[in-house]
Amino acid sequence: MIRRTAVLGAALLVLAGCSGSTPSKGSSPSPRSGDSGPTVATRSMAVSGPWRAWTASVTRPEAHGSCGATAHQVVCATNSGELVGRSRADGRVTWTVPGGAHAKSAELLVDAADARAVAGVAGALRAADLRTGKQAWTRRLPTGRVYVALGAADGIVYALHAPDPFIRTGAVLDAVRASDGAPLWHRTVGWSPGEPLAAFGGRVYTADGARRVTARDARTGDTVATSPTGVECQHLVTGGHYLVCTGSPFSAGDTFPPMRRLDPATLKPLPTPRNTINKPVHGVISDDGILVLYEAGAEDTSAGDWYAYDLENGRKLWSTYATEADATVTADRFVTFTPVNDPARRGRVITIDLHAGPKGTGNAAPRMSAAYSQTRDGEHPVLVVPAGDTGHVVVMARTHGSLRSFPLP
Repeated sequence: MIRRTAVLGAALLVLAGCSGSTPSKGSSPSPRSGDSGPTVATRSMAVSGPWRAWTASVTRPEAHGSCGATAHQVVCATNSGELVGRSRADGRVTWTVPGGAHAKSAELLVDAADARAVAGVAGALRAADLRTGKQAWTRRLPTGRVYVALGAADGIVYALHAPDPFIRTGAVLDAVRASDGAPLWHRTVGWSPGEPLAAFGGRVYTADGARRVTARDARTGDTVATSPTGVECQHLVTGGHYLVCTGSPFSAGDTFPPMRRLDPATLKPLPTPRNTINKPVHGVISDDGILVLYEAGAEDTSAGDWYAYDLENGRKLWSTYATEADATVTADRFVTFTPVNDPARRGRVITIDLHAGPKGTGNAAPRMSAAYSQTRDGEHPVLVVPAGDTGHVVVMARTHGSLRSFPLP
């Protein structure tokens, strides 16, 4: 699984353009006293439609795996390679595809367009038909190799695998047909642990965690573009049809390379709003090009700030104090968890209008959920947002395995 897919809470202590001080290593930073937050904690609104509010227990293998969702169901992959489908109405298990492998975590791809859920666990790749809940196909790697990243677009599943343990060489990208798992092509690629796959516009993109991003033709696997010499890309952030290079979240240094947006066609750098000041840890990008990036102190990433940038218009929009957590974007809102060091508001899901930010008013004002057991920081919560306009969010609690579905705040 990738880093807790990136979200951070916000007591909505807004920094209107200032970065603030960096907490010292080992400290337990508190929200800055000069910042302001929403005066009303607006709870989730009731919504109509087939999704319902519910809570369901999950097995320990599910809690150690990954979950995703379509507009019709929740799908989880266990760390034994099993795929589990759950009802959007009550969270009950509706189908399972048996596993057989074992790993510490699971790579999961939920591809609603091609009606496939694909789990990569250790050296096994399994696909389920989302319409029937039956196994669609299985592929296995030679002993000593494991699946490390998955992607999909236009009827093709991309599965990246590497030697175990990985020694910075030997990563291979396989392309298989989503319908039946038939192999299409494979290429040796440069790759670094934690780097994502991105697939859109007839291309698939990989990054080596240093200086090179590569674009390949989706049909043939042939290289069609590489990022130019001199453009560092220690970490690639993707979302929508956007590619942004930032400094590495694993860097031990105090300075970081410039943040660069890349042209998907040529991989040449495009104008980017600003350079990061603190360490860029993780980020999400909306379909219309709003990047929300978590930046923290070089030595202690437990507290920092979310910064929102408009990639299309080249400007910073807003920022807000946070503590490290998971995050996503949906329905033109940024979704994360409230800071763990804010006693009045911690343990909740909060949503922020992508354009208006924490100071938005009316329909664009920040909104907060009730405090649920699943959203407590000690549960290591992860956000799952169903595809489509369902109006719901699902939170997985890993410590005491459970799922909770509730209306999106």
